Amino acid sequence: MTRLSVNINKIATLRNARGGNIPDVVKAAIDIQRFGADGITVHPRPDERHIRRSDVYALREVVTTEFNIEGYPSADFLKLIREVHPEQATLVPDPPDVLTSNAGWDTVRHAAQLKELIAEIKSYGIRTSIFIAPDPAMIEAAAAVGTERIELYTEAYASNFSHDRAAAIAPYAAAAAKAREVGLGINAGHDLSLENLRYFTAGIHGLEEVSIGHALISDALYFGLENTVQLYLRALRGNVDPA
Repeated sequence: MTRLSVNINKIATLRNARGGNIPDVVKAAIDIQRFGADGITVHPRPDERHIRRSDVYALREVVTTEFNIEGYPSADFLKLIREVHPEQATLVPDPPDVLTSNAGWDTVRHAAQLKELIAEIKSYGIRTSIFIAPDPAMIEAAAAVGTERIELYTEAYASNFSHDRAAAIAPYAAAAAKAREVGLGINAGHDLSLENLRYFTAGIHGLEEVSIGHALISDALYFGLENTVQLYLRALRGNVDPA
């Protein structure tokens, strides 16, 4: 069964726009888990424009499902995950100034760097995942650097879904097949939504986890947070086709 990890960055963005502590990201994480989500994801950035370092420490006290921390593996990021000890660290090749994640790792070019980073993170007792495009060659190289999972970067799938869903998912199905072949666990995330989630889940065999933030939090403005979490869980588990 594919697990749903909810990225709560956008809740922190809303809080930061006004100051104070409304909405409360810690309470949101507690509630999202109570509503049935299987995990909480955060992606702290150096400028703290949404999730703050202090949030990450506070969330560790209340996340009882699975805590996934994403980010560029800077010295500060490594220190943060070493101290917070999430269940999973997802390495993303973002420079500090990007608005949102926009590329996967080149696991061939950065093989030596990634191998060293992953060995260090594994020494903390934390599962590793690499954010990656659906390229079988990059996935094969990801296995060689020692990661336990990959997170498929799904923006291209989401962008092309409404035009030709079969063509949109084809490279991801091939990438997932390669990941299974080389012994990697499969996560996915970026622009997954109620419109495209069920088709993706049905087409990607062995998909262990999806991380969804922007679409889910946006849908919650209309449907309410509890109902929205349930809608995404139903879509993941094949009980409804929102498309």
